[in-house]
Amino acid sequence: MTTEPLFMQDAYRSEAPARVTGLTEEGGLILDRSVFYATGGGQPGDSGWIRWEGGEMAVETAIKAGEGAIALIPAEGAMPPPVGTEVSQHLDWDRRHAHMRVHTALHLLSVVIPLEVSGGAISAGKGRLDFNMPEAPEDKGALEQALQALIDRDLPVTEDWITDAELDANPVLVKTMSVSPPRGSGRVRLVRIGQGEDQVDLQPCGGTHVARTGEIGTIRLGKIEKKGRQNRRVYLHLDG
Repeated sequence: MTTEPLFMQDAYRSEAPARVTGLTEEGGLILDRSVFYATGGGQPGDSGWIRWEGGEMAVETAIKAGEGAIALIPAEGAMPPPVGTEVSQHLDWDRRHAHMRVHTALHLLSVVIPLEVSGGAISAGKGRLDFNMPEAPEDKGALEQALQALIDRDLPVTEDWITDAELDANPVLVKTMSVSPPRGSGRVRLVRIGQGEDQVDLQPCGGTHVARTGEIGTIRLGKIEKKGRQNRRVYLHLDG
């Protein structure tokens, strides 16, 4: 069973019809197509609701379930519909949109701190990246101003696709050491921020992003923690 990832075609789509094609042993619901992003790459799975004639199921999160399938995990006490049921999907849009804003902001954080990334995580109000950074930044305020300036340029965020072989030939595109680029289909999605001479970032990513950087809004850099001899964790918060 496979699931068509509608979120890869349009990250702003929050509702869609679907059909139940299977249930996992753990009670997860597999649909033929999904607006729910499945947990991966530091981005949490989406939550929301599934509705059908005579019933409704709250979705706690979405996870990958085998090759190409996405399983929607019911909230505690919720009962999934049987296989074959025609349903409608409804995202918790505010939460998803916050994930999109944070995720794009973290890509820009890796621009103003041009060091290897060793880890990262996203939530609805904040995110963080771990950098191979032996010494703490001298001026966190200057980094915050540089990041906000990039956001305020309202650069377009677009995507391209390259083959696995093309990515192997261009390893410099991969910034994150701890997360492998999304492979498996023979091609890899690249997320580009800016166009032409205004391009500021290009890296493999399977997550959801805003269409323009201005949509991120105002950010604030939080604490910078030392994580081992070589690593520092930088927190980013949405302020508006």
